[in-house]
Amino acid sequence: MKIFRSCAWWLFALTLATASAYAQTNLDVFFGVGTATDSHAAPTTVPGFVGTFTGPKLDGTFGKIGADVLLSHGLGFGGEADFRFSQAGYFPDLGLNYRPIFWDFNGIFAPGNGRIEPDLEAGIGGADIKYYVSQSSCLFGSVCSNVNQYIQSSNHFQLHFSAGVRFYVTPHIFLRPQVDAHWVHNFVDFGSDWAPEYSVSVGWSFAAHQ
Repeated sequence: MKIFRSCAWWLFALTLATASAYAQTNLDVFFGVGTATDSHAAPTTVPGFVGTFTGPKLDGTFGKIGADVLLSHGLGFGGEADFRFSQAGYFPDLGLNYRPIFWDFNGIFAPGNGRIEPDLEAGIGGADIKYYVSQSSCLFGSVCSNVNQYIQSSNHFQLHFSAGVRFYVTPHIFLRPQVDAHWVHNFVDFGSDWAPEYSVSVGWSFAAHQ
């Protein structure tokens, strides 16, 4: 997964740079805010502890950042990343936190060149769930310290689908409400392989839309 992710990022960067060299006016960049959801993971035991523990739902506030290039006939390609702004408790009683990141590269179909443009995306990518241990300790009951340490990542392959609409408030600035569906292979970190996401982005298009 790490090799695939590294190669994919380099391929995307090279392709984007090449395409933007001759089609810079069709380059769009955007940043958004939303939320992704998934159900509770199944109860599990933890070595060294008595009883079973249930993981949390996937939720919280996510950021979205991405870019795309439209080539011709409404077809194009792009990439984006969605990340939870802060850590959340996975097993809070054990001091285990998590922070998810979804990343993907997509083919795009965006017909039209007006002030309101629908678009559809489909592609592949990965889901990276980073885990941290958070611990607090106090000396003589008065001097306390908090330690938050990264311990490992859980990486999964994903298929990505999305539908959105771009509303151009100026010829170059657009608002884009978007619904994403992340199908994550063997997503045992949570209760389902499907993780829907809902977001609104603000973007800049180098091409003027009248």
